[in-house]
Amino acid sequence: MQRRLGTTGRADRFYADQVLDHLNVRMQEFVARQEMFFLATADRHGECDSTFRAGPTGFVQVLGDRLLAYPEYRGNGVMASVGNLSENPRLGILMIDFTRDRIGLHINGRARVVLDEEMRAYYPGLPVDPVPGRRAQLWVMVEVEEAYVHCSKHIPHLQKVPANERGARAWGSDDFKRKGGDFFGAAAEAAQRQPFRRPRHTNEHLRGGLHEDTPEHGYGAEPAPVPGQRNRAGDTVAAELNGEFLERVERVLARARPRGPAEDAPEFRGWFDRRDG
Repeated sequence: MQRRLGTTGRADRFYADQVLDHLNVRMQEFVARQEMFFLATADRHGECDSTFRAGPTGFVQVLGDRLLAYPEYRGNGVMASVGNLSENPRLGILMIDFTRDRIGLHINGRARVVLDEEMRAYYPGLPVDPVPGRRAQLWVMVEVEEAYVHCSKHIPHLQKVPANERGARAWGSDDFKRKGGDFFGAAAEAAQRQPFRRPRHTNEHLRGGLHEDTPEHGYGAEPAPVPGQRNRAGDTVAAELNGEFLERVERVLARARPRGPAEDAPEFRGWFDRRDG
């Protein structure tokens, strides 16, 4: 397409000047202060999904110039992103600072899904968030392959609403109305279409987990990152994201339950305090 549209020269300059295979110091600082990002994944058939992730400042942890991790909080149970990553470890992340620098950062790479208990075994300094709905059940570790700027010229400049003027966030809530209700009328439309039968899902790529026609050992791609070390040549995603792992995830999620503020929790020392190691 570059050749057809005559943009090869501009593209080559962008590759040479802006595209890195790691996060430099300024990129790491940018990631560490973000409160949200957009995530793109696809299953092994190429069925795509885009979604949104958010948390307190620092919820994405920079573990090195080629490794970062973000938590997966309790959601709607669809597990679209984790399901896609179980088949295809490639992902794309877009972080946009709408309020301060009005700039964006693209991060593309390979992912590995890690249980919270395993993540803490490798990184014991991770704090425990006091908000039940923000307690990670899983982590996604990302091995950075590309990092580059998203230009500012079309990014709107937004302002934060003061805390005393906005409602409290319903982290981890199952309350239908607090989660947005039937804002787009999908449930009403489905009920009108089939008033006595639950609609059958046809979008298999949103189910999460492996498809029936997936090879026994999952998506045959390059190795996914391992906490604290580089991957051995010849490893495959099968060794990390297979049926046994998914069964363990299901067991962990089955044990998970909402915890109230009255329950004891370690003192919250801030997100990913570097003094914790």
